[in-house]
Amino acid sequence: MSEINAINIFNKYFEMVPAVTDELKHEVYKLRYQVYSTENGDKTGFNNFIDHSEEIEFDEYDSHSSHYLIRHRELGIYMATTRLILPNAHNGKKLFPIEKHSQIDAVDLLKTIPRHNLAELSRFCISKEFRRRKNEKNLLITNDIVGSEIIFEQEEKRSSSYLTLALIACGIKMSSENNIHYWYAFMEPALTRIISALGIHFVEIGPLVNHYGLRQPCVIKIDDLLDGVAKKNLNHWNMLTNNGQFRL
Repeated sequence: MSEINAINIFNKYFEMVPAVTDELKHEVYKLRYQVYSTENGDKTGFNNFIDHSEEIEFDEYDSHSSHYLIRHRELGIYMATTRLILPNAHNGKKLFPIEKHSQIDAVDLLKTIPRHNLAELSRFCISKEFRRRKNEKNLLITNDIVGSEIIFEQEEKRSSSYLTLALIACGIKMSSENNIHYWYAFMEPALTRIISALGIHFVEIGPLVNHYGLRQPCVIKIDDLLDGVAKKNLNHWNMLTNNGQFRL
Protein backbone atom coordinates (compact mmCIF):
# COMPACT_ATOMS: atom_id res chain seq x y z
CA MET A 1 0.00 0.00 0.00
CA SER A 2 1.52 3.34 -0.99
CA GLU A 3 1.99 6.21 1.42
CA ILE A 4 -0.80 8.35 0.01
CA ASN A 5 -3.17 5.37 -0.30
CA ALA A 6 -2.72 4.43 3.35
CA ILE A 7 -3.93 7.85 4.40
CA ASN A 8 -6.65 8.01 1.77
CA ILE A 9 -8.00 4.57 2.66
CA PHE A 10 -8.10 5.44 6.36
CA ASN A 11 -9.86 8.73 5.62
CA LYS A 12 -12.33 6.93 3.36
CA TYR A 13 -13.72 4.99 6.32
CA PHE A 14 -12.82 7.10 9.36
CA GLU A 15 -12.47 10.66 10.52
CA MET A 16 -10.61 12.16 13.49
CA VAL A 17 -13.01 14.31 15.49
CA PRO A 18 -11.90 16.84 18.13
CA ALA A 19 -14.27 16.55 21.08
CA VAL A 20 -14.74 20.26 21.70
CA THR A 21 -18.43 20.32 22.60
CA ASP A 22 -20.24 18.92 25.62
CA GLU A 23 -22.07 16.48 23.36
CA LEU A 24 -18.85 15.13 21.86
CA LYS A 25 -17.19 14.89 25.27
CA HIS A 26 -20.18 12.87 26.40
CA GLU A 27 -19.47 10.51 23.47
CA VAL A 28 -15.88 10.21 24.74
CA TYR A 29 -17.04 9.28 28.23
CA LYS A 30 -19.61 6.80 26.87
CA LEU A 31 -17.05 5.06 24.70
CA ARG A 32 -14.57 4.89 27.57
CA TYR A 33 -17.26 3.31 29.74
CA GLN A 34 -17.99 0.79 27.00
CA VAL A 35 -14.33 -0.21 26.59
CA TYR A 36 -13.11 0.01 30.17
CA SER A 37 -16.17 -1.25 32.00
CA THR A 38 -18.48 -3.25 29.72
CA GLU A 39 -15.76 -4.87 27.60
CA ASN A 40 -12.76 -5.04 29.93
CA GLY A 41 -13.83 -3.98 33.42
CA ASP A 42 -13.16 -7.32 35.07
CA LYS A 43 -9.63 -7.42 33.62
CA THR A 44 -8.59 -3.84 34.35
CA GLY A 45 -10.30 -3.16 37.66
CA PHE A 46 -11.97 -0.06 36.24
CA ASN A 47 -15.35 -1.27 37.46
CA ASN A 48 -14.28 -0.52 41.02
CA PHE A 49 -13.92 3.18 40.21
CA ILE A 50 -16.78 3.92 37.79
CA ASP A 51 -20.19 5.37 38.60
CA HIS A 52 -22.38 2.96 36.62
CA SER A 53 -25.59 4.95 37.02
CA GLU A 54 -24.93 7.10 33.92
CA GLU A 55 -22.76 4.59 32.01
CA ILE A 56 -19.99 7.10 31.43
CA GLU A 57 -16.36 7.14 32.60
CA PHE A 58 -14.59 10.36 33.49
CA ASP A 59 -12.34 11.75 36.19
CA GLU A 60 -10.95 14.98 37.63
CA TYR A 61 -8.42 15.37 34.80
CA ASP A 62 -10.97 15.56 32.00
CA SER A 63 -11.73 19.20 32.76
CA HIS A 64 -8.20 20.20 31.70
CA SER A 65 -7.69 17.65 28.93
CA SER A 66 -7.96 17.71 25.16
CA HIS A 67 -10.00 14.86 23.69
CA TYR A 68 -10.29 13.20 20.28
CA LEU A 69 -12.62 10.60 18.83
CA ILE A 70 -12.30 8.44 15.73
CA ARG A 71 -15.62 8.04 13.94
CA HIS A 72 -16.64 5.42 11.40
CA ARG A 73 -18.11 7.50 8.59
CA GLU A 74 -20.66 5.05 7.19
CA LEU A 75 -21.85 3.60 10.50
CA GLY A 76 -21.81 7.01 12.19
CA ILE A 77 -20.40 5.56 15.41
CA TYR A 78 -17.28 6.36 17.41
CA MET A 79 -14.76 3.54 17.42
CA ALA A 80 -11.77 4.93 19.35
CA THR A 81 -10.73 7.77 21.61
CA THR A 82 -7.79 9.21 23.51
CA ARG A 83 -7.08 12.25 25.62
CA LEU A 84 -4.14 14.48 26.43
CA ILE A 85 -4.07 15.68 30.04
CA LEU A 86 -2.72 19.23 29.86
CA PRO A 87 -0.90 21.18 32.54
CA ASN A 88 -3.48 22.65 34.90
CA ALA A 89 -3.78 26.36 34.06
CA HIS A 90 -4.88 27.18 37.61
CA ASN A 91 -2.32 25.01 39.39
CA GLY A 92 0.89 24.39 37.46
CA LYS A 93 2.17 22.09 40.20
CA LYS A 94 -0.83 19.75 40.12
CA LEU A 95 0.43 16.21 39.72
CA PHE A 96 -0.32 14.18 36.64
CA PRO A 97 -1.84 10.71 37.23
CA ILE A 98 1.49 9.07 36.42
CA GLU A 99 3.13 11.11 39.19
CA LYS A 100 0.48 10.09 41.71
CA HIS A 101 0.26 6.40 40.92
CA SER A 102 3.81 5.29 40.15
CA GLN A 103 7.35 5.45 41.45
CA ILE A 104 9.40 7.78 39.26
CA ASP A 105 13.14 7.19 39.36
CA ALA A 106 14.35 9.37 36.46
CA VAL A 107 14.20 12.59 38.46
CA ASP A 108 17.21 14.21 36.75
CA LEU A 109 15.72 13.57 33.30
CA LEU A 110 12.40 15.13 34.26
CA LYS A 111 14.15 18.24 35.59
CA THR A 112 15.21 19.00 32.00
CA ILE A 113 11.59 19.02 30.76
CA PRO A 114 9.68 22.32 31.08
CA ARG A 115 6.49 21.47 32.90
CA HIS A 116 4.35 23.76 30.73
CA ASN A 117 5.43 21.70 27.70
CA LEU A 118 4.59 18.34 29.33
CA ALA A 119 1.28 16.46 29.12
CA GLU A 120 0.06 12.93 29.78
CA LEU A 121 -1.38 10.82 26.97
CA SER A 122 -4.02 8.49 28.40
CA ARG A 123 -7.40 6.74 27.98
CA PHE A 124 -6.09 5.20 24.77
CA CYS A 125 -8.93 2.87 23.78
CA ILE A 126 -10.46 1.15 20.78
CA SER A 127 -13.87 -0.52 20.63
CA LYS A 128 -13.90 -4.30 20.28
CA GLU A 129 -15.40 -4.19 16.79
CA PHE A 130 -12.07 -2.92 15.46
CA ARG A 131 -9.61 -5.09 17.31
CA ARG A 132 -8.06 -7.75 15.10
CA ARG A 133 -8.48 -11.50 15.29
CA LYS A 134 -5.45 -13.63 16.09
CA ASN A 135 -5.25 -15.05 12.56
CA GLU A 136 -5.04 -11.63 10.86
CA LYS A 137 -1.48 -10.55 10.18
CA ASN A 138 0.27 -7.21 9.85
CA LEU A 139 -2.27 -5.22 11.84
CA LEU A 140 -1.28 -2.78 14.54
CA ILE A 141 -4.03 -3.65 17.01
CA THR A 142 -3.52 -6.77 19.11
CA ASN A 143 -6.74 -7.53 20.97
CA ASP A 144 -9.26 -10.08 19.76
CA ILE A 145 -12.74 -9.35 18.49
CA VAL A 146 -15.31 -10.99 20.76
CA GLY A 147 -18.91 -11.39 19.68
CA SER A 148 -18.81 -8.74 16.94
CA GLU A 149 -21.66 -8.96 14.43
CA ILE A 150 -20.42 -6.18 12.15
CA ILE A 151 -18.89 -7.39 8.87
CA PHE A 152 -16.24 -5.25 7.18
CA GLU A 153 -14.80 -5.54 3.70
CA GLN A 154 -11.08 -6.37 3.35
CA GLU A 155 -9.96 -2.84 2.46
CA GLU A 156 -11.89 -1.51 5.43
CA LYS A 157 -10.27 -4.06 7.75
CA ARG A 158 -6.85 -2.97 6.49
CA SER A 159 -7.73 0.63 7.26
CA SER A 160 -8.78 -0.33 10.79
CA SER A 161 -5.24 -1.54 11.41
CA TYR A 162 -4.23 2.11 11.38
CA LEU A 163 -6.41 3.05 14.34
CA THR A 164 -3.46 2.82 16.73
CA LEU A 165 -1.43 5.15 14.52
CA ALA A 166 -4.43 7.44 14.16
CA LEU A 167 -4.81 7.76 17.93
CA ILE A 168 -1.13 8.68 18.20
CA ALA A 169 -1.72 11.18 15.38
CA CYS A 170 -4.56 12.66 17.44
CA GLY A 171 -2.11 13.05 20.32
CA ILE A 172 0.37 14.82 18.06
CA LYS A 173 -2.33 17.16 16.76
CA MET A 174 -3.48 17.98 20.31
CA SER A 175 0.13 18.60 21.30
CA SER A 176 0.66 20.94 18.36
CA GLU A 177 -2.44 22.89 19.35
CA ASN A 178 -1.38 23.20 23.01
CA ASN A 179 2.41 23.77 22.79
CA ILE A 180 3.18 20.32 24.22
CA HIS A 181 6.56 18.78 23.39
CA TYR A 182 6.75 15.83 25.79
CA TRP A 183 4.37 13.07 26.81
CA TYR A 184 4.02 11.10 29.96
CA ALA A 185 2.31 7.74 29.40
CA PHE A 186 1.42 4.64 31.41
CA MET A 187 2.42 1.94 28.93
CA GLU A 188 1.03 -1.58 28.87
CA PRO A 189 3.75 -4.09 27.87
CA ALA A 190 1.73 -5.28 24.85
CA LEU A 191 1.31 -1.75 23.52
CA THR A 192 5.00 -1.02 24.13
CA ARG A 193 5.92 -3.94 21.89
CA ILE A 194 3.56 -2.80 19.14
CA ILE A 195 4.73 0.78 18.98
CA SER A 196 8.40 -0.18 19.39
CA ALA A 197 8.04 -2.03 16.09
CA LEU A 198 6.97 1.29 14.58
CA GLY A 199 10.13 3.04 15.80
CA ILE A 200 8.45 4.66 18.84
CA HIS A 201 10.61 4.17 21.91
CA PHE A 202 9.32 5.58 25.17
CA VAL A 203 11.85 6.08 27.96
CA GLU A 204 11.06 4.08 31.10
CA ILE A 205 11.16 6.30 34.17
CA GLY A 206 10.13 3.83 36.85
CA PRO A 207 9.17 0.22 37.58
CA LEU A 208 6.00 -1.55 36.48
CA VAL A 209 3.01 -0.78 38.69
CA ASN A 210 -0.46 -2.28 38.94
CA HIS A 211 -2.63 0.62 37.79
CA TYR A 212 -5.68 -0.81 36.01
CA GLY A 213 -3.38 -3.67 35.02
CA LEU A 214 0.41 -3.74 34.81
CA ARG A 215 1.77 -0.53 33.34
CA GLN A 216 5.14 1.20 33.06
CA PRO A 217 5.60 4.93 33.68
CA CYS A 218 7.30 6.40 30.61
CA VAL A 219 8.11 9.67 28.90
CA ILE A 220 8.98 10.63 25.35
CA LYS A 221 9.92 13.77 23.43
CA ILE A 222 7.50 14.04 20.52
CA ASP A 223 10.24 15.11 18.09
CA ASP A 224 12.13 11.92 19.00
CA LEU A 225 8.96 9.91 18.44
CA LEU A 226 8.50 11.33 14.95
CA ASP A 227 12.18 10.97 14.06
CA GLY A 228 12.12 7.32 15.11
CA VAL A 229 9.03 6.61 13.00
CA ALA A 230 10.48 8.45 9.99
CA LYS A 231 13.60 6.30 10.10
CA LYS A 232 11.54 3.13 10.31
CA ASN A 233 8.73 3.85 7.85
CA LEU A 234 7.88 7.12 6.09
CA ASN A 235 4.43 5.71 5.38
CA HIS A 236 3.73 5.69 9.11
CA TRP A 237 5.32 9.12 9.59
CA ASN A 238 2.95 10.52 6.97
CA MET A 239 0.06 8.89 8.80
CA LEU A 240 1.09 10.47 12.11
CA THR A 241 1.65 13.94 10.69
CA ASN A 242 -0.93 13.99 7.88
CA ASN A 243 1.87 14.33 5.33
CA GLY A 244 3.77 16.77 7.55
CA GLN A 245 0.82 18.98 8.48
CA PHE A 246 0.92 18.15 12.20
CA ARG A 247 4.35 19.25 13.41
CA LEU A 248 5.51 20.88 16.62
